[in-house]
Amino acid sequence: MVRQAKAQRMLTHDQIWVALDRLAARAGLSPSGLAKRAGLDPTTFNRSKRVTSDGRERWPSTESIAKALAATDSSIDSFARLIDDDAGDGRSVPMLGFAQASTSGAFDESGLPSGKGWTETALPTTENSNTFALEMSGDAFAPVYRDGDIVLVSPGAPIRKGDRVVVRSKAGEVTIATLRRRTAKTLELQSLDASPAGRTMAVGEVAWVARIVWTSQ
Repeated sequence: MVRQAKAQRMLTHDQIWVALDRLAARAGLSPSGLAKRAGLDPTTFNRSKRVTSDGRERWPSTESIAKALAATDSSIDSFARLIDDDAGDGRSVPMLGFAQASTSGAFDESGLPSGKGWTETALPTTENSNTFALEMSGDAFAPVYRDGDIVLVSPGAPIRKGDRVVVRSKAGEVTIATLRRRTAKTLELQSLDASPAGRTMAVGEVAWVARIVWTSQ
């Protein structure tokens, strides 16, 4: 494993993975996109690959790190700098797998990250301190979003007709759609696929709605 010479200590599992997230973000990629560019299996750097099914930490191989550095034209020294807490071109934001977004306790009443299960990922700088990220799992929203894509969600951003939004119902369902219309009584949503299917939700059914402001693919 890589050592941080200046600190003269063994790096942690989280530090290495956060550095890879930052490397991907600096190149404008998701972890999945970085793996593809490096010629690796697209899921190599996904969050689901970082811990085994029995809970053991899984470390990226030296070879995969070397390929990621070559793919982004980065040096080992620059990678070491990304390990520092204040390193990187962007900042770290809370991240949760989309499949876990509907679990109880994942968000507070305002739609902000809450409870356990959240990690962090490095994404472009944003002025909204409440911004968080969701990592797609599976192809439920393909072809717009695919497995491993990351969406940056800003609860404080203004929402307009045509924006892509994340909506959580009071029953706990979380979905992504395009906003067609918003009135005092209803929220009209358009499916992301090419079908004309739409959905109308009563305002009383909606826990919160927030705009997607950036996507890493």
